[in-house]
Amino acid sequence: MKSSGTADLPLHYGYVPKWLAERMARLGLAITEAIIAEYGTAEVLRRLSDPFWFQSLGSVMGMDWHSSGITTSVMGALKGAINPRSKELGIYICGGKGLKSRQTPNELLNLAERTGLDGKELVRCSRLSAKVDNTAIQDGFQLYTHNFIVNSEGLWTVVQQGMRNDSATARRYHWHSSALPSFVEEPHTGICGINQGQILNLVAKEARSSRNSMLSMTTESPDRIIREARKLIMPNRHELKSKDVDLKRLGAMLWLTQEKRPADFEELLLLEGMGPRTLQSLALVSEVIYGTPSRFTDPARFSFAHGGKDGHPFPVPLKVYDETIQVLGKAIQQAKIGQSDKQQAIFKLGELARKAEENFIPNDNFEALLQKERDDSWKYGGKTVFGDAKPALETQLSLF
Repeated sequence: MKSSGTADLPLHYGYVPKWLAERMARLGLAITEAIIAEYGTAEVLRRLSDPFWFQSLGSVMGMDWHSSGITTSVMGALKGAINPRSKELGIYICGGKGLKSRQTPNELLNLAERTGLDGKELVRCSRLSAKVDNTAIQDGFQLYTHNFIVNSEGLWTVVQQGMRNDSATARRYHWHSSALPSFVEEPHTGICGINQGQILNLVAKEARSSRNSMLSMTTESPDRIIREARKLIMPNRHELKSKDVDLKRLGAMLWLTQEKRPADFEELLLLEGMGPRTLQSLALVSEVIYGTPSRFTDPARFSFAHGGKDGHPFPVPLKVYDETIQVLGKAIQQAKIGQSDKQQAIFKLGELARKAEENFIPNDNFEALLQKERDDSWKYGGKTVFGDAKPALETQLSLF
């Protein structure tokens, strides 16, 4: 068992509108089903324990690309969509934000009664992971959300988040059972957050002698700098800039889906007839499903699938979002009865986008690309928490 990583995020207050929450649940379920079908439930847990993949998932689902709200909204959407089908899928989500986090032990014990898992051990792991991040790592962040995800074999992942009101930041912590040998020595797979300076880290490997000394009731305490496995830091601004994304990856994907056509590739004939804007979203969703860890170093790039609810980088294109869910969902259902052609086409779409990067040279029209997405948003049912996207006003030179 190991803490797999962390993410530091600007602390945002707000809400997820119903029109987005429902779509996040449907897309999150479809992505989860696709990963399970291809790799199994253990891979879902591994990916959730990666702070970069998790942020990419939130971005592709239309949440604000850099916000702390990704954690609670994504986990809430997944829990609501997965748990009603948990017996079929073999994966269960317990806990949540605020009071729901305190219900985690009871949820785990109830789950154990139904499945035969070791409920007491799962509760112990849940409590220890929270204790480490809330107490043993004294970085000033107080936990307010705790999510415990477990599969039918008893493997688990924890995604939890703390906040610091004085700096208006949040830190997300990730744990993964299969990589965690000890709760008291280097347990994290990742921590997502901004450097807070000197902190007291009692779970650092270097603090072993200090822990032993403390157990011997000495007065000497360790003073260590936290060492994270994978660390993601998101900027404190809404605007998406070219430096936030890998322009070669983004440009190659846009060239493939908008300049070329599926008819040019035998592997993608089953996707022919789909608009280029939906292909763009589907290519990014394909990467979230089938991509390797190295593909998620720029999570903001995945916001080019479905924008963001606050309008950054552009409004959420509901028509595109719905078509993406429909195509992916249909592919999954057909694969269940042995007709996997469309699912393979979605896989190929992501693969071809990666191949297109080999000789691709990006240009410097990133701002123009963003503006085009905003200008065209109304065509695709663009929507934000502030209202519907409107056509850009055409200005004409007045002669009078």
